[in-house]
Amino acid sequence: MLLAAIEATNFRNLSGRIEWGPRLNIIYGNNGHGKTNWLEAIYLLARTKSFRTQRLQEAIRFNEELAVVRGTVTTGQDLQRDLQVSLHDNSKTIFVNSKRETLARYLTQLQVFSFTAADLDVVRGMPEARRRFLDRGISSLKPAYLKTISDYNKVIKQKNRVLQLANENELGPDKVEDLLAPWNEQLVRLGVLIHRAREEYVEGLNATLERQLFERRDVTTRYVSSLENKGDLSDYESLLRSRISLRLAAEVAAGHALIGPHRDDLEIHLDGREIRVYGSSGQQRSALLLLDLAAISLYNSGSNDQPVFIIDDVDAELDERRIRHLLEYLENRTQTFITTSKRSHVESFFSRASVFEIEDGKVRSSNVETSLALGSRTV
Repeated sequence: MLLAAIEATNFRNLSGRIEWGPRLNIIYGNNGHGKTNWLEAIYLLARTKSFRTQRLQEAIRFNEELAVVRGTVTTGQDLQRDLQVSLHDNSKTIFVNSKRETLARYLTQLQVFSFTAADLDVVRGMPEARRRFLDRGISSLKPAYLKTISDYNKVIKQKNRVLQLANENELGPDKVEDLLAPWNEQLVRLGVLIHRAREEYVEGLNATLERQLFERRDVTTRYVSSLENKGDLSDYESLLRSRISLRLAAEVAAGHALIGPHRDDLEIHLDGREIRVYGSSGQQRSALLLLDLAAISLYNSGSNDQPVFIIDDVDAELDERRIRHLLEYLENRTQTFITTSKRSHVESFFSRASVFEIEDGKVRSSNVETSLALGSRTV
């Protein structure tokens, strides 16, 4: 799939429409003029979220009530889809071909991987960021997994509500057990699916990292279940069920669910040491990049397709030599979007890239003389 074009209205300082190239797209210009905003718009169009803020109303231009990002996606079958995300206050509305769409189906329309400052939480932040990294990767290969995660989160929310009420009303475990039974049954069923999918995905990541050609480092990952050392993980369903029963009183006292894959983690090791604890800032960035490339490789082989890959402020994260190696590696693997304020770092790629100079949120100049052909039929 390719992101052929994007148009922004009242989103940050952006205005106008950009028609992208099918391979490498270089976005350059002075700081503060909107380079990263265009990447954020691409990210929003694909994931309906921002990588810069959880409060979407912050992305709406000052004194405006509504922001809209529209995009055109084409596939190898010469098919075309029009995507749209509209923001109003902190709510969003999503459309495919001008029709309202469910989130689960919308998220299958355009797959994006990202390497930004915010993504460093995967290697240096809390477990939640690493679980999201795994779940996004799995969902890119198995769209049905999105519903599994969504259903599981709903179950945890409902279970927590029961536990909180039980805690506030000082109900004993014996009085709560029957109320929790249907939620626990669903938690076990969905938890098993999540645990199995994450373990399989981590196996795939490690296999890909072993044969990684780009700046080979000894990067490995290990999925860490919160039930580790609590019993036989090979029979995860039985172990999960028994631990939920055993920890009922503790959950009532805490007022929230203590058992399940929502408490699992991913260990990332560089040369045998956990990078979150022992890695330098540069080593953490390198490990994140290698994880991204492994996830992209899995997507390439698992879907027989190329995703979008966005890299913000590439010259701040990588030196000139590594930028060159990275962009060469990504050729024919992704449709790549990078931002830089130092055009000298990427000028050697200008002849084989679509290049856009950004000023005040608009394209000031471009080497794209003809628009990407969009005369394809809509699906």
